[in-house]
Amino acid sequence: MLKVTNSYVGGGPKFVLRSKFANTCTKGQQKTGVVLWYQPLFLTCSFVVVIVSFAMGSTAALPKSVHAKIDVTKSVSRVRDVASGDPHSTLHKYFLALFEAHGPQHWWPGRSRFEIIVGAILTQNTSWANVEAAIANLRSARLLTPVAIRAIPVAKLAPLIRPSGYFRQKAKKLKTFVDFLFDGYGSSLSRMFRTPTGTLREQLLAVHGIGPETADSILLYAGKHPVFVIDAYTRRILERHALADPKRSYEDLRSLFETTLPSDPQLFNEYHALIVHTGKKFCHKSVAHCNECPLKPFLPASAAQ
Repeated sequence: MLKVTNSYVGGGPKFVLRSKFANTCTKGQQKTGVVLWYQPLFLTCSFVVVIVSFAMGSTAALPKSVHAKIDVTKSVSRVRDVASGDPHSTLHKYFLALFEAHGPQHWWPGRSRFEIIVGAILTQNTSWANVEAAIANLRSARLLTPVAIRAIPVAKLAPLIRPSGYFRQKAKKLKTFVDFLFDGYGSSLSRMFRTPTGTLREQLLAVHGIGPETADSILLYAGKHPVFVIDAYTRRILERHALADPKRSYEDLRSLFETTLPSDPQLFNEYHALIVHTGKKFCHKSVAHCNECPLKPFLPASAAQ
């Protein structure tokens, strides 16, 4: 439920909403509410596009995520419009059901674009908890910069990322990516991410140790390019809902989302994060908890549990 209070600040009214969603702030932070500013002219529209920011307690010791503020963009409103007018807009309706049930996910966690890239590489074949432990080691050693990763020998880097598993191989992957960044873009992530999406994706896929899911995670979450990430959770949900069969390729499924939905990186970010949350909480590999899942109304009768 949302509780609304209002007051007048500056040139317009301010509404403070208290959400039913659990406090997603890092432990020790205080969620002070969702603040919406609007001009009365918007009330004449069929929908209101708002900028939503989550005000966090200011503590220097707490991490600052590059995704600390989540914008509800025009594309999210377009998703709602399409879903209401098109009976075949299944993916749009899935997004709305998940977003209304769980709210913004604040994903990908990271204090910098480079940290997100490191996380995307380290998360291969392991859980995020293990990645967090490895990143904490790198942070303590002051190694979360391209210059630092390039300078440290693999033999010293590998033990620091041991919690992520396959640590020797992943140490080499990190070094290889940084070499690519230096050789192609003079160590500048800004220059790299200014490259057109298709060109940069091909370049990333040519880097040893970076596959489609890792490349797309880097493009979407660190670079804000409009590419949709397909992972095991996405495939599992699509297959259980008879929207895809196991033989469909990664590229086929990526194209399904990118050609069906508005091309908006914020939308893709939020949608994929909601899918991950749903996969972890409801759509487990061995047992699916469909009765509690927000997507239950869309589940084919043959797959209902």
